Order: sequence, then C-alpha cells, then structure tokens
Amino acid sequence: MENAENKTIEIKNVKKTFDSPAMKAPFTALDGISCSIRPGSIYGLIGANGAGKSTLLRLIAGVYRPDCGEITVGGKPVYNNPDVKKNIVFIPDELFFLPQSNMNRMAKMYSTLYPSFRRDRYDSLTAAFGLDPKATISSFSKGMKRQAATVLALSLLPEILIFDETFDGLDPVMREVVRRVLYEDVAERGMTVIISSHSLRELEDTCDRLALLHKGGLVFETELDSLKTSLFKIQIAFPEPFGEEKFTTAGLEPLSYSQSGSVAAFILRGDRDGAEEKLRAMSPILFDILPLSLEEVFIHEAEALGYSVPCALDRKENEKNEKTSKN
Repeated sequence: MENAENKTIEIKNVKKTFDSPAMKAPFTALDGISCSIRPGSIYGLIGANGAGKSTLLRLIAGVYRPDCGEITVGGKPVYNNPDVKKNIVFIPDELFFLPQSNMNRMAKMYSTLYPSFRRDRYDSLTAAFGLDPKATISSFSKGMKRQAATVLALSLLPEILIFDETFDGLDPVMREVVRRVLYEDVAERGMTVIISSHSLRELEDTCDRLALLHKGGLVFETELDSLKTSLFKIQIAFPEPFGEEKFTTAGLEPLSYSQSGSVAAFILRGDRDGAEEKLRAMSPILFDILPLSLEEVFIHEAEALGYSVPCALDRKENEKNEKTSKN
C-alpha cells in the first residue's frame, strides 16, 4: 500500500469560469480556491446556491478542467489522467442510469469498466439497503435512486468518493446506514470522502473537516472539533439595570449581544474558563454557558472575516425535506 501522504488532494489557486448567454462577461464559479484534503478523512463543503460547491467537486473528480491553478492527488494531476481517475468515484446531484436498467444490469456494466468492482460487496450492500436489484431503477423513489448509486459506487472500492448533496431524498434511517458504511470504509480502507450539502445539520456528525464556500471563494476551512469549541454563548441576568458596557469594561468583547429585560445573551470567542471566572465574579442571579449550533458558529466565523452569509444555509434543504415527507 502506498504511503497515505501520497494520496493527499491538493487544490492550488483554482479558478473556473463559464460562458453565460444571459451575461456579457463569463460567470466566475470559483475564484482562486486553495485547500488540501488529507487521505482517510471525511471533508465537507458547505455553501448556499451558487457558492461553487458542485463546480469544485467536478474539478476534483476530473470532469472539468480548471482555467488556472491545479488539482492533484499524490502530486499527479487529476484532469485527463486515467491512472488517477480510476480510483475516484463521483456521485452527482443529478443521477443517471441506463434507460430501463435495473441494478444488476448497472452492476454488470460497472464490472466491465472497473477491475476493482466487487460482486460480493455489491450483493451485501444491496441487501443492507433493502433494494430489489431486479426492479427497474426508473420505478425507484428519489431516495432509492440515491441509495442505488451509493451501492454501485461503494462496490468499486474507490480511494476517493465524492458526493454532491449526499443525503438528498434519504429518510433518517437510510442516512444513518450511509454514514455507517462510509465510516467503515474510511476506517478499514483509508478511503477519502468529500461531500457537499446546503445543510450543516447533515454534516455536523459526519465530517472531520468543513469548508465554507461563498460566491466562488473559500471563506475558511477548519477542523470540526476546534470550530465547535472556538465560540460559546452566554446567558446571564442581574437584579440591577445593566447593558453591554458592563461586559466590555470587564474586558469581554461580545460578538453579538441581545437583552430582554434583566436577561442578556451574547456570544464570546476564546478563553471559556477565563470568561466564566470574570462573569461569575459579577454575582449574577442567572448564568449559563450554552452550546452553539454549528450553523451559528459558521455564521459568526464568516462575519468575522467580513463575509455576509445567509443565516440559514440549510433553508433549501429543509424545504426539500418537507416536500419529501409530503410525498
């Protein structure tokens, strides 16, 4: 087995534009993106519509060629390089299957195209997902089609698996099944997983590292654990009248502040223990340190860098889930 470092995905100063008939100038989907994805990890891309997530995934998969910059795996370019691309599997947002095909027919085609295809794994995954391999895929629901694509992709034992809108259309049980299978492949084979979503909630319990894209740029990327501990919310109350200056004069700098009567709520960054010591010394009648949602953390981190990011990155996903549940 090759050294894991040889499988690092390097994205260096990548720019991608598209011609648009509706616009006089080309549309810039990505503008100077640079990041590194270590092997054997689950890397999440977050961003609203038009942020550049799908474009970046297609560039990593070698579907698109960057206008400038480069994308390499183990130092080898991805685009137009079959030796690298044979180990990459990409599951797009819009799935395609052969007309009137069933899963067995698709599996037979995959087995002729990819020497790595494992029939025993295909059989076990098909059973685990509860799919009928002889049924016509066009008769499947949206979620079942995504399950079928996932089974076929994982049967190839890829070194790099790329998902665009990973959990779109999946019910909670199937989402957990997909997560479990991904965890096993990452742990046992060192597979690298790159997934995108509008929904931070979907990726919060899945990814090791998250990156926020906004209008073609990389706002920031960070380890999930460090991101969760960098910010915290305070809820505090005093019997006497007070305002935000009570905390700023004590050397605390709230990132956001709100107050209703005698109860204030604000967000701080940094030394949690030091902040708690200062606040308890003020003798409050109510004091709590509350966890922030991952979405709140992302919003405040982005705003600290001067970006204006929508306050609900997963609004579209929520709407999708509502429609799915109604159907």
